[in-house]
Amino acid sequence: MYELMIVVFVIGYACITIEHQLKVDKAAIALITGILCWTIYVFGKEEIVQLDKIKNYAQEEFTNIYPDEIVETTESVGKSTKEIIQHYVTEVQLFEILSEISSILFFLMGAMTIVEIIDIHGGFRVVTDRIKTTSKLKLFWILGFVSFFFSALLDNLTTSIIMVSLTRKFIADQKDRWFFLGMIIIAANAGGAWSPIGDVTTTMLWIGDQITTYEVITKLIMPSLVCLVVPLIIMSPKVRGTFKRPDTDKMEVSHHTTDRTRNIVFYSGVAGLLFVPFFKSVTHYPPFMGMMLSLGFLWLLTDLLHRKDDKEDKRYFSAYHALEKMDVPTLLFFLGILLAVGSLQAAGQLGQMAVFLDNEIGTDTENGVYTIGLIIGLLSAIVDNVPLVAAAIGMYPLEIGGVGFFAQDGLFWQFLAYCAGTGGSALIIGSAAGVAIMGLEKIPFFWYMRKISLYAVIGYIFGAAAYVLQNMLLN
Repeated sequence: MYELMIVVFVIGYACITIEHQLKVDKAAIALITGILCWTIYVFGKEEIVQLDKIKNYAQEEFTNIYPDEIVETTESVGKSTKEIIQHYVTEVQLFEILSEISSILFFLMGAMTIVEIIDIHGGFRVVTDRIKTTSKLKLFWILGFVSFFFSALLDNLTTSIIMVSLTRKFIADQKDRWFFLGMIIIAANAGGAWSPIGDVTTTMLWIGDQITTYEVITKLIMPSLVCLVVPLIIMSPKVRGTFKRPDTDKMEVSHHTTDRTRNIVFYSGVAGLLFVPFFKSVTHYPPFMGMMLSLGFLWLLTDLLHRKDDKEDKRYFSAYHALEKMDVPTLLFFLGILLAVGSLQAAGQLGQMAVFLDNEIGTDTENGVYTIGLIIGLLSAIVDNVPLVAAAIGMYPLEIGGVGFFAQDGLFWQFLAYCAGTGGSALIIGSAAGVAIMGLEKIPFFWYMRKISLYAVIGYIFGAAAYVLQNMLLN
């Protein structure tokens, strides 16, 4: 059963990476994989669970129930021990994993809803209306930096969706637009890596207390910027000429807002997103609490702004409509994949992998930490970076109160945030931003590999080198 869990996990991942060829949504595959892994685990629990690990748990929870048979938790497997293991797997391990997953999902749900509310109000025109250039090269750099900072403020998935709409307004030729969007994938992933709310993997590390807001921003913004600027410089000679701007930059929708309403919603929404890290640092609550508070205030604000509108307009601009537009399959994908990784964490496969990496590479030196981080980053281009970071969190427990590589804001966690956030740009299926743009623009996998992948890898390596150099100078 132990080995079967790994087999199911690998097959599920293989199917996720070729979802476009299978024509099956990866959320469905992830959900099946996650539940199957836990099902196999519970059926093989007696042979998988190490009895020594549950000795203290059993003595604390079951002494009153099995006072004469508690010795079985370390010496034999009898009826009482089987019941203890069953309870430990289904009531303790599963719900511990589920509480962590729920925190991430509620956070993402709140963030995605806030962004949708801004979008349906046309709030992002506050930025797009200020782009006046007709030079492709200038636009190339502008969109790169807009994507970089938008991703840090919002998240890379949302930013990529917004930037697809924006580039369609400026670039009519499909191949030119694809090239711009390839750069935007690199920019969005680089921008998300240094922000606690910019990339789901950085968010996972932030929620888990592996990294803190101030440290991740100050230590990763420079390497992330290098990861963007180097590809921009190398790609710039391929971007020449001018483009003809459309006659109007207005949103082509059946409902319109005033400039005043757009500004209020945009700045309130962005302020709400920026409030989340502050709220966490003050209250020490999980970040989803601050995100839901911000969503509640924005929801209240938009209801007040449209309280005198007719019924149709009021519904269009409501939070209900934003929730309808929210990308629920993406949330379900995260649920399934994090459940799958959680099962391997609970059953012990990830711990075994950590031992293997320690034996083969070692994490007791800076070079070993850098090597493992780079490997995880490049692997995230092949499989999704979410499970890789979840696996790393499971493999390497946080050193509470320590000052080593695995302590809070330690070298390993910071470098992992950079590598997992930016390494996925090497392939279009390696990040949420890439998958979203691939789906919206129908960019072929191998076109991206030929035209963009090399630039992404070069930026990734230069950014990693910048982090190493920065760390050497600071120490």
